[in-house]
Amino acid sequence: MQYTRLGRTALEVSRLCLGTLNFGVNTPRAESFAMMDAALSHGVNFFDTANHYGWQVHRGMTEELIGEWFDKGGGRRERTVLATKVFNPMSDWPNDRGLSARHIISSCEESLRRLRTDWIDVFQMHHVDRTAPWEEVWQAMEVLVHQGKIRYVGSSNFAGWHLAQAQEAAARRNFLGLVSEQCAYNLVTRHVELEVLPAAEAYGIGVITWSPLHGGLLGGSIRKLREGTAVKTAKSRAMQVLEEQGETISAYEDLCASLDEDPAEVSVAWVLSRPGVDSTIVGPRTLGQFEGVLRALDLRIGAEASERIDALFPPVGKGGPAPEAWSW
Repeated sequence: MQYTRLGRTALEVSRLCLGTLNFGVNTPRAESFAMMDAALSHGVNFFDTANHYGWQVHRGMTEELIGEWFDKGGGRRERTVLATKVFNPMSDWPNDRGLSARHIISSCEESLRRLRTDWIDVFQMHHVDRTAPWEEVWQAMEVLVHQGKIRYVGSSNFAGWHLAQAQEAAARRNFLGLVSEQCAYNLVTRHVELEVLPAAEAYGIGVITWSPLHGGLLGGSIRKLREGTAVKTAKSRAMQVLEEQGETISAYEDLCASLDEDPAEVSVAWVLSRPGVDSTIVGPRTLGQFEGVLRALDLRIGAEASERIDALFPPVGKGGPAPEAWSW
């Protein structure tokens, strides 16, 4: 397994992060446990979840499942760098959502209870809360750090200027602030190259990417649809993109075939090769999918193949960071 330090911290995380969105919903409990065991056995020490995952059954179900797995012992909790999130509604009550100090602290305590652990390694804000002053947010996070309930704070789905705003407010309080930003980044969605990645680099914030396959679109979706094996692609946002960019996706799959490589593995390898990316979240539905994506760590995309990929999935504007991407 390949490891890297998360942002400017001394915390070492695997370059593949196990996403748990499917656990308990699309992936049965027993297979979820087997996948987490397999992850640790392969050296994947970074797991990502969220307080509301499992909402299709009940909010918090996925954290409960992970807590059961931790309770099996064997050093499972000690070897795992655990990231979870706060922001989304956990009930219909008005204060059971967002980033108020009340909700941040209560949500952390509830996550700890469900996860059956004493601490969270990376406590992430799932989205920016435009109604919450940063002084309030950081005061709450400081309380949790001082109590030993969280080790680091991360963000998710922030714009570049939100990262700057958050970090400047943290600096005024002599607080470490954000150590990571989790953002959507793949061949189809390259918007973060404009401002999020440059801002993260400037502030020493590690980048964790999610949806490297864009909801299954980049995982051989056309072939799977033809074979009748496309479970995720056929019922996700990927289907709409496929209808709009079918020729491009088909050309991408042909390119991967010419390289004798799997489209999913090429997509994950491409994201991992991008400057500033520390780790990418893979959310396999089955144990077989997880074991397959591990091969992406050793895949190297050559210069010619990279140029062909860029031609199929060009960056936003002229490429690179703003403002050069759109100005002279």
